[in-house]
Amino acid sequence: MLKRYACVHPVLCLPDMSKPFILQTDASGEGLGAILLQEVEGVKHPVAFASKKLLPRERNYSTIEREVFAIIWGVQKFQNYLMGTHFLLETDHHPLQYLDRAKYQNSHIMRWSLLLQPYHFTVHAITGSENVGADFLSRYV
Repeated sequence: MLKRYACVHPVLCLPDMSKPFILQTDASGEGLGAILLQEVEGVKHPVAFASKKLLPRERNYSTIEREVFAIIWGVQKFQNYLMGTHFLLETDHHPLQYLDRAKYQNSHIMRWSLLLQPYHFTVHAITGSENVGADFLSRYV
């Protein structure tokens, strides 16, 4: 059964540098998840998957801090694909759609938003049901 699932959708596709990338990220109390996608004929296909288990000190972050940390970690993980191109950043944490415009009082978020300045992206808030892959990766690390 595992072999069958490894051969059907979503099978990784090769990145096409002429098409825009989509980065989906998510954070849970245990870890971070990120999926790099590209649209092929109107269907999102994964290019790469990544997940990371949170350290004990990182588990103490607030929800918004963990979600921003997931974005930072995902962007840095896939920087070879994302640097110098415009990409779509999809997150299910709706307050982060204003990440590039808001003035946060939280020092972690302010420092992390400065790390995102070299990248050109648009933040798009999606529902949790649309972010299943990154959500799964963040919970089962």
